[in-house]
Amino acid sequence: MQKKYVRAIFPGSFDPITNGHLDVIKRGMKLFDELIVAVGRSPIKNQLFTPEERVEMISELIDKGTMPGVSVESFEGLTVEYAARRKANVILRGLRSLTDVQYEFQLAMTNRAVAGIETIFIMTSEQYGFTSSTLIREIASLGGDLSNLIPINVQERLNKRMKKGKSQ
Repeated sequence: MQKKYVRAIFPGSFDPITNGHLDVIKRGMKLFDELIVAVGRSPIKNQLFTPEERVEMISELIDKGTMPGVSVESFEGLTVEYAARRKANVILRGLRSLTDVQYEFQLAMTNRAVAGIETIFIMTSEQYGFTSSTLIREIASLGGDLSNLIPINVQERLNKRMKKGKSQ
């Protein structure tokens, strides 16, 4: 029996990407032949970085040859429509808390009913269970230390963005 090629997407805003996101990517890449980190463009979210900036930051982290089969691109619209365009078999999602489980369960059931696509969940590692991009932005705006929560390239860009915002 021939093994089926599995392409997964890991959708999110990644504004900014955190070490928790990277944890899910590193663990997810072991499960799939191809993993696309799909940076969503949300018209309703007030985002700090443009989709292009987020793709660039993530590309810097995955282009080091240590993550074969992982790529990054941005998309607009419904995740399931993007998954269909990219011929993805699976949506990968990270879970941090019981609140995430309730929301993600509903979303996964809807995606399967609407588009027939399965969702696979990975529990984030315990050291990142409390981390969110929203919390990262808040800590950064108050000048807090984020060195153990986000990659250095992201921290540098975030610091520049916060300084730029305060000078305006």
